[in-house]
Amino acid sequence: MKFSCSQQILSKSLNIVSKAVTARTTIPILKGILLKVNHDGTLTMSASDLDLGIEKTFEVENSEEGEIVVQAKLFGDIIRKLPNDIITIEEADGNIIIKCSNSEFNIVGSPSDEFPKLVSSENEGSRIVFEKETLKDMIRKTSFAASIDESRGVITGILVEIKENCLNMVALDGFRMAVARQQMKNGKEENIIIPAKIFNEIAKIISETEGEKETADLYMNEKKAVFIIDDTKVILRLLDGEFVKYEDILPKESHTRVILNRNDFLESIERASLLAKVGKNNLIRLDIKSNNIEITSKSEEGNVKEDVIISKEGNDLIIGFNSKYLIDALKVIDDEEINILFNSSVSPCLIRPVSGDEYEYLVLPVRITNN
Repeated sequence: MKFSCSQQILSKSLNIVSKAVTARTTIPILKGILLKVNHDGTLTMSASDLDLGIEKTFEVENSEEGEIVVQAKLFGDIIRKLPNDIITIEEADGNIIIKCSNSEFNIVGSPSDEFPKLVSSENEGSRIVFEKETLKDMIRKTSFAASIDESRGVITGILVEIKENCLNMVALDGFRMAVARQQMKNGKEENIIIPAKIFNEIAKIISETEGEKETADLYMNEKKAVFIIDDTKVILRLLDGEFVKYEDILPKESHTRVILNRNDFLESIERASLLAKVGKNNLIRLDIKSNNIEITSKSEEGNVKEDVIISKEGNDLIIGFNSKYLIDALKVIDDEEINILFNSSVSPCLIRPVSGDEYEYLVLPVRITNN
């Protein structure tokens, strides 16, 4: 095996493929990256942690077919430290010789026999074509709300709900829920659940990939999904189980409806949260009345009061929230004005666009005293 390519291309490709390398494994080969030079003068780099596999293929020079596994961290550290010049890599007696400018490394490689085969499923199941920026935006608007507790099964994932004329993505963790919707024509209706942490890596890959295509393909069957993003292939195992019937959780009515400036509200909550204590649920208190929301928070260090001008319909209300959950939702919304719907001091609030239903954020309140 032998090939040459620029340090920049190799380093950038390593950054993408390394997202599938795990340090937390007892299987040594999974700490490696497979380098495979193909007969057509391309190099395919692959990594897998058995749940996630990433392949990236690109053209190289002076190639000779062959394959070998390199230790991901060491190989990556070497490539990133080399000067911006042409790198030549070749295999000799099970070792990898790396030459660039005045540098030469000789490191131990491993045979590729035990490396997991990344079996993709482009020829099975359904296919969806995403606008790359749309997919990245939907991930940004939902992934933060998924549970980070690995023991909680399907709610560590994002539900991808495919309907005839739209696609919905939903995440929740028991305290808040995020729903993002996008109009698009699809084939058959089906649901899959993709781990949120893998979806976040896909968003990063989209940002790091500068191909000519503006779209990404998703192929899926009952157990696996494959994203094709330019010359990068991401193969992942789906989460198995029944997702929460999220539509049953969304409030069907509201007794207090507020329209306000999203940025003003966000900045006021961020300032008020400076005195909210983590041990006390980052508690802030909203006093909604007339054309104003009074936001207050207090701790042993002091107290704070913020006022936000609003347009209100319905009842006055005093309600408490974990400030972090409101901030997380408000930060991913792009609209200048938003609609917030309330029912009571113990019922969740619903954040929506002023018109349409492109997104919805549900946040549970924190019970407060001295109403």
